[in-house]
Amino acid sequence: MSSPTWCVAACLAQAKRIEAVDAYLDITLLPDPEFPPAMLMNALFAKLHRGLVGQGGNAVELVPPPHGGRLGGGQSNDSEILESTALGWGQPIGISFPEVKGTALGGRLRLHGEAAELERFMSTAWLAGMRDHIEIGTVGPVPANAKYRVVRRVQAKSNPERLRRRMMARKGVDAELARQSIPDSMAERLRLPYLVLKSQSTGQQFRLFVEHLPLQGQPIDGLFSAYGLSHTATVPWF
Repeated sequence: MSSPTWCVAACLAQAKRIEAVDAYLDITLLPDPEFPPAMLMNALFAKLHRGLVGQGGNAVELVPPPHGGRLGGGQSNDSEILESTALGWGQPIGISFPEVKGTALGGRLRLHGEAAELERFMSTAWLAGMRDHIEIGTVGPVPANAKYRVVRRVQAKSNPERLRRRMMARKGVDAELARQSIPDSMAERLRLPYLVLKSQSTGQQFRLFVEHLPLQGQPIDGLFSAYGLSHTATVPWF
């Protein structure tokens, strides 16, 4: 486990290196007669997360990490997401959903970062199995008149999945008993758009709620989680 001094130094070095989110790239879902848009976005986001985790040397460990279906020819667990890993990493690529409206994220995922970082990331194989379902744009500069906003994850206070993990860790019960003790009906309902993902620890599905905060005039630099989200760093909005 890294010392606090090392962590702070490494995080500052990483934040200094990613001085500006000055480029973007859009990935748009294509109409598909077999898969609804929400399912495709879930699968695309799962692949994005796995790709961001796989950056390895481009990620800085901020805190110690906590202790399915086939689509387009991908691996059997393509639609799964490694929830626990995302809690412990900082990396330079953020995301937003430009077509978000109400409780729907829309059909477009936008990546934000430095142009060289986006080009490097897109040169990897993270989209394997999804290319028949999406249209990939090119890396371009952020418009001069862009605003900025934080795009963050919001967790319900009474999240059943989180409560089940806590019960399993504290009492040593299995996933099935935890689910019986803490049913989905205990969930706090948030009126926010979300992705349906899968927990690596329990194999159970959970909702990752995404909130786009109000627009602001100035950017705030910083790191993003392996979900591409942040509670402080902004991404351009246009």
